[in-house]
Amino acid sequence: MKQLGFSEMVYPGATHTRFAHCIGTFHIGRQLVQIIGHIKGTAIEQSKANVVLAAALLHDVGHGPFSHAFEAVGKRLSLRMATHEQMSDRLIREGEIAEALGSLGSGFPNDTAAVIARSCPSNMYEAVVSSQFDADRLDYMQRDRLMTGTGHGAIDFTWLLANLEVGSIPRGVDDKPLDPVETFVLGSKAVAAAETYVLGLFQLYETVYFHKATRGVEKLFTELLLRVVGRVRDDQGDLTGLPNNHPLVNFAKDPDDNSLYLSLDDTTVWGALPLLVEGKDIIISDLAQRLRDRRLYRCFDVRTLVSQMLSTAGTDDAEALSAQLSAKVVDRLQSWLLDNPTESHKLLIDKASRNPYKELQEAEGPLNQIRIREPLQNQLVDLRTRSAVIRAIKPLELWRIYIPRDDQHMHKVVDKAVSEVASERTN
Repeated sequence: MKQLGFSEMVYPGATHTRFAHCIGTFHIGRQLVQIIGHIKGTAIEQSKANVVLAAALLHDVGHGPFSHAFEAVGKRLSLRMATHEQMSDRLIREGEIAEALGSLGSGFPNDTAAVIARSCPSNMYEAVVSSQFDADRLDYMQRDRLMTGTGHGAIDFTWLLANLEVGSIPRGVDDKPLDPVETFVLGSKAVAAAETYVLGLFQLYETVYFHKATRGVEKLFTELLLRVVGRVRDDQGDLTGLPNNHPLVNFAKDPDDNSLYLSLDDTTVWGALPLLVEGKDIIISDLAQRLRDRRLYRCFDVRTLVSQMLSTAGTDDAEALSAQLSAKVVDRLQSWLLDNPTESHKLLIDKASRNPYKELQEAEGPLNQIRIREPLQNQLVDLRTRSAVIRAIKPLELWRIYIPRDDQHMHKVVDKAVSEVASERTN
């Protein structure tokens, strides 16, 4: 399965696989583990190292077809496979993966799954797999940038690793101090490289992961699969155009069966499009044909629509006002969808946000920040505190809508929502 899902429709070179990424994550994870032993000057804790390296290799094993787009289907249907982390957890604890890992110890599969499932690392070994500076990000930032060909997202990988140190971070719960925990920190000479790392990831989201065409294809894909699964669950699978034994049909009947989930991949779903195009369900046929022939919906940036309507550009609070009004437009359109459920496939809403750097929250643990060692004060400070550049970056927020290009009725629905919000503002 492809690492970047539908991104190849925008960046033709983005055909690299999840498998390649997982091997790369494992390789970088091994480098980070070796650095731990070198910096500390002590033997590596091999049991912990083995667990995190297994987690690095298997962290994405639960991904379904077309990456995060398939997760959206799971969330809309409230399935157990709603996130790839949940599926990774199941696949590692059960079946052939568990059998293979069990040769390293009876509790090894559970320990590996637990590392992946944890929202924050509890020690520096786990930080190799899950933190703001981990093997996962260090691999996909370099790999995705190379394969898409974008000029954004470059990082100085060699310099970052050369300036890695081990530091002891204080922690506590409800103002009660606990024993400090060790983690990776960066020397003061790597501040600029750390800034570039954070900015690079942020730029990749803006130019690659959140690209309007890629997100538009994901939305069409989601609506198509939801419709197919709905027909199968209503015993109307014959309307989809798929044979009764097709992997998608089998999965729709029993989505909690691991083997049926594993029978799906990008080629299985993409290969079903010609069959779906010939289906008797008009909506399924139309959506499948649009994906096959790349007849995508038109994308509208709600912020742009609002700014044009109200001429907010240039005002002191233009950005905040635009965001506020955009959210109101989207809320209004979502209400319209609730009143017109049969039209839901014609109006696709895309709301998303990405924080460039997470602020320190004790409840989330102390290892999710990038720490910089200040040699003069002999202190470890959060990169956000150290860098004015990082403090200045604002979260990336999306308010987009997608509608058929030739559907005048849907254009009027969107125009009406924007006009009503604008009218409320001016009145």
